[in-house]
Amino acid sequence: MIGTWLNAATVLLGGGLGLAFGSKLPERLRQTVLLGLGLFTALIGVRLFLQTENPLFPLAAILLGGLAGEWWRIEDRLRDLGRWLEARVAGGRQGADGGNRFVQGFLTASLVFCVGPMTILGSIQDGLTGDYHLLAIKAALDGFAALAFASTLGVGVLFSVLVIIAYQGGISLLAMHAQTVLSQPMVAEMTAVGGVILLGIAISSLLEIRPIRTANFLPALFFAPALVWFVGKIGLGG
Repeated sequence: MIGTWLNAATVLLGGGLGLAFGSKLPERLRQTVLLGLGLFTALIGVRLFLQTENPLFPLAAILLGGLAGEWWRIEDRLRDLGRWLEARVAGGRQGADGGNRFVQGFLTASLVFCVGPMTILGSIQDGLTGDYHLLAIKAALDGFAALAFASTLGVGVLFSVLVIIAYQGGISLLAMHAQTVLSQPMVAEMTAVGGVILLGIAISSLLEIRPIRTANFLPALFFAPALVWFVGKIGLGG
């Protein structure tokens, strides 16, 4: 789990620098940086989706994952966690929109940092072989992103390290005990689903085009490989 701890450290460092010096940046400049990240995230999402070998897999996974996420109210629970953390940090004091800003920063950073092929593949590689080079590259990228996010979305970005440690660390620990679970087609469809979720993040949280309960689609990341396995098992994969 060395890669996960390194990733958490760079997010804390980048986020801390963003909090310390972000206020010195003009508001228009900070907005432009956030919109630039939004556009970049959207394009990365499209690029990841194009790695699918069969678009029906990510489509079915998104639909099933969305239903499960709505049933479990994942976004609401993450928001509640963000509000609880904000209350602990601020001692229960909230400005007019301080709590919403904290939650937005926590949710946006958590999803951006934890969705994508580098998260999945890097965590698996770290768990299987102890090779954390892929997560080290991701850590550098996340550190720069955390600086930009924290300068615009505030201290909630720093608390995304809790999700990074739990999510990436969990995948690495599972990989240690399930070395042959994920095949290349499974990873490809998980990557495509991650691209769809990243695009949703860009549209909702970064570009603010329209609200999307993006976190409720996270179960799709698990439905995707399950569907690939099931279809292959019943002989329809060819």
